[in-house]
Amino acid sequence: MRGMTTRTPRHSRERSNFACKECGNETAKWAGRCPACEAWNTLVEWTPASGRAAARTGVATDVVDIGAVVSEDGARQPLGISEFDRVLGGGIVPGSLVLIGGDPGIGKSTLLLQAAGALVGAGKTVFYLAGEESASQIKMRAERLGITGGNLLLYPGTNLDDALGRASDLLPAALIVDSIQTVHTAEGGAPGSLSQLRESTMTLMRWAKDTGIPVFVIGHVTKDGDIAGPRLLEHIVDVVLYLEGDRFSAYRLLRGVKNRFGSIDEVGVFEMAGDGLRAVDNPSEAFIAERGQGAVGSCVVPTLEGSRPVLVEVQALTSPTVAPVPRRIVNGLDSSRVQLVAAVLGRRAGVPLAGQDIIASVVGGLRISEPAADLGLALAIASSHRDKPLPADIVALGEVGLTGELRSVTHLERRLNEAERLGFKRCILPESTLQRQRPKIGLELLPAASLKDAIKLALTDDEPSFEGDLP
Repeated sequence: MRGMTTRTPRHSRERSNFACKECGNETAKWAGRCPACEAWNTLVEWTPASGRAAARTGVATDVVDIGAVVSEDGARQPLGISEFDRVLGGGIVPGSLVLIGGDPGIGKSTLLLQAAGALVGAGKTVFYLAGEESASQIKMRAERLGITGGNLLLYPGTNLDDALGRASDLLPAALIVDSIQTVHTAEGGAPGSLSQLRESTMTLMRWAKDTGIPVFVIGHVTKDGDIAGPRLLEHIVDVVLYLEGDRFSAYRLLRGVKNRFGSIDEVGVFEMAGDGLRAVDNPSEAFIAERGQGAVGSCVVPTLEGSRPVLVEVQALTSPTVAPVPRRIVNGLDSSRVQLVAAVLGRRAGVPLAGQDIIASVVGGLRISEPAADLGLALAIASSHRDKPLPADIVALGEVGLTGELRSVTHLERRLNEAERLGFKRCILPESTLQRQRPKIGLELLPAASLKDAIKLALTDDEPSFEGDLP
């Protein structure tokens, strides 16, 4: 009939939602600020898969009594790479989905190809979905890594549906996807889009649970160091690992930020070499191997990474500033902790830092977040300001409070055992720690109640004290 218009049925139109890149929260309307995490300018438009498509991918599931469920914790498959297995919690859990992120060129593809080579060497079959590189490029890297087994099956494509269909026929021991930003499904939209990232990850998760085959996924990171895409990707997967390190340094750190099957505090240490990433079984010795004798502004701190004590060298440099506001340049430490320690040094220990630039760094690319490194950082700053080195046989650990007091630390005996094993003779530590426990250790323990006392123990000489420099 004339004058009548045809309306498109509501159910046939694609409805767009908005998802937050930081927390994954979804809203029907765009807003400048996420209502969940309150981050600004993080909402991105995306079109979810239709209900009919989601129904086609669903699998009928029976209700199961939890008492009849068999635990798979004992079925872990070790990769044969000691540091990788440490971070995973002992090996791969069947049906798990592992997401590995890191800066470009840091070694993500190399590490997973080495893991594939270790499984192939044990007689397993690995399916490698190479969405970014050709088969010949993967072959060149495999030859450099010494991987010659015939059970490494390459799929140089980006069609995830077709790849999973072929993998289901082959039933490999593990599936590797390189990378999640390059693959696509029939219902997800353009590769790399928000909807495609989510749909592809959900498809991999369902396939891993249905088949019991572990899946490793490589994810690119943003300029802020987060995995590209919404945080919802991290919520979907079972394990999230980050490969960290300075591209100009030989050391790489594999750190867990989420692990449904183990601790997230473990850190794996690797050294980049011509034949790939080598596991560093003794990271303490590696991190302090190049420490100079009589170095000013240097202090060794026994930190704890997961269950493993690691000795690291904290360096600091103070320099008179010509800028109106002194700079605080930090690498490998929490910048807020550096500001706190510098303020306490100035107000409670008499170290005049108001007109000083402070540069603080952790040698080897390691990142320290625990407060137990406060005392070592404070002594390194004091050493640089006085231009006097700390004794070479001393380590220091302890948390610095706002009133200048030193607070106790945990797992003291493990830290001190590691320091003694590497030849250190003395340790400056909080006095309150020894009141709670007296470790049986060969080190000479130098307790200090305050930061001021610790500086006197570490830098004892006949020079005038810092108080003489105060205005």
